[in-house]
Amino acid sequence: MPENAAPPRGNATRAIVLLASAAFAAQAMVRSTDSLLPQIANDLQTTVGAASVIVTFYLLAHGSVQLIIGPIGDRFGKYLCVSIAAAFSTLMVIACGLAPNLPTLVAARLACGLATGWIMPFAIAFIGDVIPYERRQQVLGSFLSGQILGQMFGQAAGGVLGDYFGWRNVFFILAALLAAATIGLFYELARNPITHARNAPAQQGHGFVSDYSTVLRAPWARIVILMAFIESAAMFGAFTYVGADLHLRFGVSFTVVGLFVGFFALGGLAYSLSVRRMVSRLGQTGLSIGGGGLLAAAFVALAVAPVSWIAPPAIAAIGLGFYMLHNTLQVNATQMAPQARGTGVAIFSSSLYLGQTAGVAGFGWMFDRFTAVPVFLAAAAILAWLGWWLSRSLKLRAAAGL
Repeated sequence: MPENAAPPRGNATRAIVLLASAAFAAQAMVRSTDSLLPQIANDLQTTVGAASVIVTFYLLAHGSVQLIIGPIGDRFGKYLCVSIAAAFSTLMVIACGLAPNLPTLVAARLACGLATGWIMPFAIAFIGDVIPYERRQQVLGSFLSGQILGQMFGQAAGGVLGDYFGWRNVFFILAALLAAATIGLFYELARNPITHARNAPAQQGHGFVSDYSTVLRAPWARIVILMAFIESAAMFGAFTYVGADLHLRFGVSFTVVGLFVGFFALGGLAYSLSVRRMVSRLGQTGLSIGGGGLLAAAFVALAVAPVSWIAPPAIAAIGLGFYMLHNTLQVNATQMAPQARGTGVAIFSSSLYLGQTAGVAGFGWMFDRFTAVPVFLAAAAILAWLGWWLSRSLKLRAAAGL
């Protein structure tokens, strides 16, 4: 559905590229500490289990803060909020590298999660403000390349750079990336009028309760948020156990498991590079049902695989299928409540973290009792159904002129 208001003047492409650089740096933070835990534990004289709290607290802060930040971006401007969050994140990442003990490191990581949690939802909402709906999925798909590359870099930084330079220098490298993104963002704020785009004054929310009520009163918004929860629960709830299954069933080493799992990002990158062609050929309905079907086929392949070498192409297919489905949900999240877009996208993003938490817990119970096979088959069925449900819902809305 096209926006009624014309996009504000300015260079949208440059502004979005800089948002993608901030997304790259922010996403690199998410998983960068996983492989650093042994080094951190040894240096701070604690156990790996105790040190792992820095991962838990970061993810908890990152996901939960998104439940409350939406009206702030709608009121004060999303680009400004991303810029300030990137600046604060830079300082907190430096604090991580300087932390003399575990409690200080935990506090700094908690603050990092609270700050970086603002970046992705407001970047996506900003794109919704300045890019017409008919072009939005292509632009969002290209924007995702920053997020995907950041995830890949974060995993590599935690392993390779940690081995060569030590865990503290990994944080300083990440801080330098965030600092570079912050400088570019503030430069754009000063020079590019489009970065001050907000919802039209007549459509802006009037407070936290009003903005949340605006989003949650809309039936389509509730459906999209529910779909995001289900997608994340099924997708990441099952994908979390792919590495454990490969190790237990086929005896694959953890190093090789890491390489195999990295094919997920390659599948996502393939989508980002081909999104324009895929959107023009398949449309949102085709991407929805095709993404759900591809996810289902890939998880079934993992469930019945007789040998481990089937995993890399299956995992790459999971990455491609996930972004086909997720990007379609994502673009609808930017339009489900245009008058409170920052709030809507923030709730959508938070539902992804809540869904992931629920999925990992629920499928973990199943994995411990029945192995990974029913986990993968259940995820396949849920994701195929979700792709069909989203495709059907989009067709019904188009037929109704919505």
